[in-house]
Amino acid sequence: MDSALPAAGFLYWVGASTVAYVALRVAYSLFSALQVWGLSHEPGVGPGLGEWAVVTGGTDGIGKSYAQELAKHGMKIVLISRSQDKLQQVSNEIKEKFKVETRTIAVDFASEDIYDKIKASLAGLNVGVLVNNVGVSYEYPEYFLEIPDLDKTIKKLITVNVLSVCKMTQLVLPGMVERSKGVILNISSASGMVPIPLLTIYSASKAFVDFFSQCLHEEYRSKGIFVQSVLPFFVATKLAKIRKTTLQTPSPETYVKLALKTVGLKSRTNGYPIHSLIISIISLLPSWLHFKMTMNFNKSLRAQRLKKDKKK
Repeated sequence: MDSALPAAGFLYWVGASTVAYVALRVAYSLFSALQVWGLSHEPGVGPGLGEWAVVTGGTDGIGKSYAQELAKHGMKIVLISRSQDKLQQVSNEIKEKFKVETRTIAVDFASEDIYDKIKASLAGLNVGVLVNNVGVSYEYPEYFLEIPDLDKTIKKLITVNVLSVCKMTQLVLPGMVERSKGVILNISSASGMVPIPLLTIYSASKAFVDFFSQCLHEEYRSKGIFVQSVLPFFVATKLAKIRKTTLQTPSPETYVKLALKTVGLKSRTNGYPIHSLIISIISLLPSWLHFKMTMNFNKSLRAQRLKKDKKK
């Protein structure tokens, strides 16, 4: 009986330490959330950084909302996307609503030979903010070797999600460094923070964006450049294939309005209070449990899609 007492005491302190650690993590998360979203402060964007903001994938979802919010803060907007018709429509909306100058560049980020055209179109513009938003994902969760047209999918996801971030940064960053000010917002994903099986290439490409952003911020913050990695969970967009908004799935407008409040404060952010809470909880899970939950969820989505395709 006596020999069991030291073991019981050890287990008690292990349990108490674990509870204390979790409590501290939760308290820190709440404090950070209050600091960023609860206190009134102006977003660190505006024409003082440079007249123009450049937004890739700027005709839908998060990209369109960033363009609108930046225009609301007085910045002129360059929209870059594939469809000239959609570009013109969004461009007209922004001009009419926010009374700022806009320009459009129609290119397909799935191609690699577009950057000379973009460079020529941006020549002479004083770019203060770059939003690297353009991105593509899977049609549905799938095992790597069973992805339809795998070669094409590999090339497309890497070209759009990875190459575009590097090349657009290469085009815009020199001017920011020359003026010693500028903001680069790279839209990654929460799936870049934790591995997501059955969305393997997408998850890995977004992890690249996150690491690229963190490293770039450290390299250039002493030169007056703020680089932010934005890591949303589900937002009601076409990319996420979600239409209905909920507390944990905000509209792109709501998401961006709150995400912009973190600019200048957080170089790495989930952009939305509930999303930050979710990642805090996930980070406490053992990896085997995270993988089990993620696999079950994505296998369910995969089964639904394959069943739907069979009925066609």
